[in-house]
Amino acid sequence: MKVNFYKPKNSILKNYIEGYYFMAGNQDSNPIQYLTFPNNFCILSTTYNSDTILEENRIMVTPSTQNKVWTDLVFRYNYPIEVFCEQPINEITLYFKPLGLNHFVSDLEKIFAQRKNLTSYTPFPDFKDTMKQILTNPNREQQIELLENYWISKFQLKDLSLMEQILSDIEKDMKIEEIAEKYNLSRQYINKLFIKNIGKTSSEYRKIHRFRNTLINRKKSKNLTDLSYGNLFFDQSHFIKDFKELTHIKPSTFFKNVDTSKENIWLFI
Repeated sequence: MKVNFYKPKNSILKNYIEGYYFMAGNQDSNPIQYLTFPNNFCILSTTYNSDTILEENRIMVTPSTQNKVWTDLVFRYNYPIEVFCEQPINEITLYFKPLGLNHFVSDLEKIFAQRKNLTSYTPFPDFKDTMKQILTNPNREQQIELLENYWISKFQLKDLSLMEQILSDIEKDMKIEEIAEKYNLSRQYINKLFIKNIGKTSSEYRKIHRFRNTLINRKKSKNLTDLSYGNLFFDQSHFIKDFKELTHIKPSTFFKNVDTSKENIWLFI
């Protein structure tokens, strides 16, 4: 399956959306089954003419003749999610940066409070009708233009500067105690900020950030030891432990079977 991952063209959207992809299906295509691995993005997927079943660690998509639009949001997962499509489907999936979606919608705190891995989600009253219009448009350039214009129309700049600074500190591997002291906050309050604004705890965010860095830096490292120390793990055993928790696969096996040069880190099974 070939999926093109597009970076936003709009200069404002570039700050909040990592990218998006389209999938187009037909009745003659074979089933698709793959694992998708944890990241710190909010992932909003919309499908047309399909039925979707959400489980804790599995998404199953089957064809439908009811012309329905389904949307789901993935924001917190610490292990692989298996995706099974009975046949390729018409789909748009957007990857919002860790705080990105907050600048477009106003109800994320309520959604994040559910503490689920993934949930059905319709962000706006006109969302499904607009997505149907885009998904049924046969011209890719027009799809991109319609999609970006729609999200720009929903943009609302919010002051999330404190969370942006804390995220930067976490990504530099500052300890929570140091961050709490820096901003005169308690550890408990920092975790409340993470759940409220990102949907996961600070420790979950840090672990996934380290994991994703190892995927980016794999080609620069001579071996797993270099990869461990170069990405802020205590040692190689710490690296392997966290890696297996997030992927359910040993690092050596993972790197043999997954193309980490791709924008979307998938493993077909």
